[in-house]
Amino acid sequence: MTFAVVQSQKSALIRNLSAAALALACTLGMVNNAVAQKVTPPQTPIDIRVPEGNTAFLVGHAFGSQGYTCLPDKVGNPSWVVNPARPEATLFTDVLGADVQIITHFLSIDTNPNQFAPVPVPAGGNATWQSSFDTSAVWAQAVGHINGGDDPISCPNSGAIPCLLLQSIGNRKGPTGGRLLANVTFVQRLNTNGGAAPTTACTVGQTQLQPYTADYYFFHKD
Repeated sequence: MTFAVVQSQKSALIRNLSAAALALACTLGMVNNAVAQKVTPPQTPIDIRVPEGNTAFLVGHAFGSQGYTCLPDKVGNPSWVVNPARPEATLFTDVLGADVQIITHFLSIDTNPNQFAPVPVPAGGNATWQSSFDTSAVWAQAVGHINGGDDPISCPNSGAIPCLLLQSIGNRKGPTGGRLLANVTFVQRLNTNGGAAPTTACTVGQTQLQPYTADYYFFHKD
């Protein structure tokens, strides 16, 4: 292979890498602009209303599942009802008419608890949201809820998992200083659909995933 051919291939590779980097930068810029847009959550009942002094800055439309395990209830009968759910979801937002992944939602141990975190931090983990772009994160626990179908505006779907108000119990910057979720104070889970515990009979140890959708609104201090 001649020197000229090698140089040509190197130049093409550099151009391709530069184009990819530019495309990524443009995508991140569009997402940041989308995130910066004004977000107006629906009016909610007082049980899940965010305290004054906090403003919504981001909304993610979630597609995911709640995981359930069958365990004995108080009288020893196998039941889904008494068991905590394990959330796993991906949150999207609209950027120029296309759905772009912005956040993942899962359970993890709170590694940076704040003054609202339980002591000790639960070994089973807490609800976690992590930015898909800068890996900043927020952990939160529910401080208010209403049942699905209890509010026609913010929680209209009967039989769905509850709509929630969650308070931050820890936040973390991304490894390069990203702050998208580093200052989140509250999260609202609204417009839930699906995800409720199974109603079928079960055997101890059995697991099942229940699909759900929801809108998550993220707030920071004014």
